[in-house]
Amino acid sequence: MSDLSDLQPIWSPNKARRAAANLRQFQSGVETRTGLTFADYSALHRWSIECPALFWAEVADFCDLQFDVECTDVLVDADRMPGASWFVGAQLNFAANLLKFRDERPAIIFRDENGRRTELSYAELYQQVAVLADGLRRAGVVAGDRVAGFTPNCPQAVIAMLAATSIGAIWSSCSPDFGVNGVLDRFNQIQPKILFAADGYHYGGKRIDCMPILAELGQRIDGLEHIVIFPFLVDTPAFDSVFGSMPWSEFVGSAQDIDFASLPFAHPIYVMYSSGTTGKPKCIVHGAGGTLLQHLKEHQLHSDLGRDDRIFFFTTCGWMMWNWLVSGLATGATIVLYDGSPFEPGPGLLWRMVDEEGITIFGTGAKYLTSIEQSEFKPREQCSLDTLRAIQSTGSPLAPTSFDYVYTAIKADVALQSIAGGTDLLGCFALGNPMGPVYRGELQCLGLGMAVAIYADDGYALPIGEKGELVCTQPFPSMPVGFWNDPQGEKYHAAYFERYANIWAHGDYAALTEHGGLVIYGRSDATLNPGGVRIGTAEIYRQVEKVNEIIDCVVIGQSWQDDTRIILFVVLRAGTELDQLLCERIRKIIRDNASPRHVPARICAVPDIPRTRSGKIVELAVRAVVQGEPVRNIEALANPEALEFYRDHPDLH
Repeated sequence: MSDLSDLQPIWSPNKARRAAANLRQFQSGVETRTGLTFADYSALHRWSIECPALFWAEVADFCDLQFDVECTDVLVDADRMPGASWFVGAQLNFAANLLKFRDERPAIIFRDENGRRTELSYAELYQQVAVLADGLRRAGVVAGDRVAGFTPNCPQAVIAMLAATSIGAIWSSCSPDFGVNGVLDRFNQIQPKILFAADGYHYGGKRIDCMPILAELGQRIDGLEHIVIFPFLVDTPAFDSVFGSMPWSEFVGSAQDIDFASLPFAHPIYVMYSSGTTGKPKCIVHGAGGTLLQHLKEHQLHSDLGRDDRIFFFTTCGWMMWNWLVSGLATGATIVLYDGSPFEPGPGLLWRMVDEEGITIFGTGAKYLTSIEQSEFKPREQCSLDTLRAIQSTGSPLAPTSFDYVYTAIKADVALQSIAGGTDLLGCFALGNPMGPVYRGELQCLGLGMAVAIYADDGYALPIGEKGELVCTQPFPSMPVGFWNDPQGEKYHAAYFERYANIWAHGDYAALTEHGGLVIYGRSDATLNPGGVRIGTAEIYRQVEKVNEIIDCVVIGQSWQDDTRIILFVVLRAGTELDQLLCERIRKIIRDNASPRHVPARICAVPDIPRTRSGKIVELAVRAVVQGEPVRNIEALANPEALEFYRDHPDLH
């Protein structure tokens, strides 16, 4: 229970900050209109799931969700999951909500590792979306068509998405570091009519030319009519080398206004993809209204985002956090985009950007925070970080030691918000509470309107502190509207509802805490079962991260003599040897701080750890290689070559 029972918070907001929070204003408004009084956040959360229709209507009103036609019913069939319907009869346009501000305030600031900087005001963004939407209409794009992006994280990606969704087309994107097969596995399932792409990009000081890949994609993506290319690497790309291509400058039209399509609340706007490490990626379809409502709630109530904020998330266009970040436009904030390596030309790059751009909310994957900690760089010694109010972390569980690092090496007075959800819901189940304290190693709170519980294998809810399956017991607006090419909903049902009837099983192994927060111990499909006892992989990672000689690790369960034995693979710091003394110290730290059952049977040195493109460790792929099983869809990995280090590893015979 040591991970769940820190008695004192590591940080708390001051009285002025609590009083000024959007969440406080929202709560006060609800109390005035309902006559209720909420003693604390837990009471507000309880009301939000007991009265879901009223809660989500209040969110829509508070966050200024723009409807063309108001709904007849906020929630119909609330006892069905899937099957519930939200804001029935309502009509809106996703892009119109993100473009409702048209003033001279900055909408987008773009930076890259080469020092390039671009700034677009809300007025300029609207005009650029208008001419591109005109070009799409002239190319025959209509509501329901798919428009795709194969681009760096740059303003053109945002403009193309907004132009497509303004018409009612469905947007889907991959980052340009995806190989040809990874792109084809995704886009050939949805058959986009138009593909927007950059001629190349820079990463880690290297120049990567995308034109050869685009030439192949032009020949192999089914149903593709045009590839619209914009210069990102060179001024004049060789357009004639790519079949069906044309420059962005020639594709755009001339319209000065946008004819926003008025569409149903659940009209599809995004196709997202599962990680695909166990097969071809599933195509998850998300609706306009549910996505927008969830993001507005998470931005304004949980992140305390306002018009004066500048929000940054280190992401690519292939990770759901890009979609989440871009929705910040609906609040009128400035979104900050960065493309390139976060360590080029050094670990201080992004933190200097915080100072130079006045960033107030800084988001990243947990792996990045671990990496800068291991680099021994201390941002607070090199940067002022005066504007920085919150740091958000996601992608994988954030270790308690990383909480310590943030408060000692980055900034003492900052809200550290470890958040968790996923592509599946295009949002969060657990995230930040701007009025509440931060406890070491915990996600602060369950999301408002999200009926999260922890279930045992037999389908019963577990009490605080007991580990089990993270579930959601009630519908929420950002549930997928379906999976692509799944007319009977069989893939959709199998993904979330097969384990418990009418209950969303998310696939995380977690526990609720006494503070109303959450601790995630890893993916439930990667949990370890030595002797039949379930152990979350994150429970071991948290202890190994205390060993200075180790810079990365992955742990799996290997089938062995009719049971499971724990195998720990470690990447060692340069100049370190995995000798008997180090192995004994690793085992002692794990035994003393977790339990004897957590101690690995084998500890093996490897040069690299395979991860997805969003930085998640792929325990299942490693386990498959170790056990001689096939790993499907290698293209989902950022470094698939690393798997070879685990095949027939000499220490496992």
